[in-house]
Amino acid sequence: MDEQAARNWIAPTPAQMAAMARRVLATIPEPFAAHLADVVLIVDEFADDETLASFGMTDPFELTGLYHGRPLGDKSVWESGAMPDRIHLYRQPLLAEWCETGVTLGDLIRHVVIHEVGHHFGLSDDDMHALEDAAGE
Repeated sequence: MDEQAARNWIAPTPAQMAAMARRVLATIPEPFAAHLADVVLIVDEFADDETLASFGMTDPFELTGLYHGRPLGDKSVWESGAMPDRIHLYRQPLLAEWCETGVTLGDLIRHVVIHEVGHHFGLSDDDMHALEDAAGE
């Protein structure tokens, strides 16, 4: 999705949103970037009911993204057969936040992706903000 489409409030398809998120992942600096190659990026319309319930949520618009996996620091070299770590973006909640806040969709996606990457590394919220600043535009 190009910036012109974003300025004209044209909602991206799931594939376009995934491409936007991949561009964000490409801005993550080393040494973090080396540990993201196996993380799967998934764009769904909404989180499923089970996921929402696990966070005590009933409104599917409350959740814009989620990291599924174990933080790198909690993993062992002896583990095998585990599902790959995944970052889920929830398209409809992101689109709703975009419309409600006026923040650019690219900035929202960037914020959510970097936040979920932070969970992959077991980072604190302060560390996630530093990573977001280091990733640049």
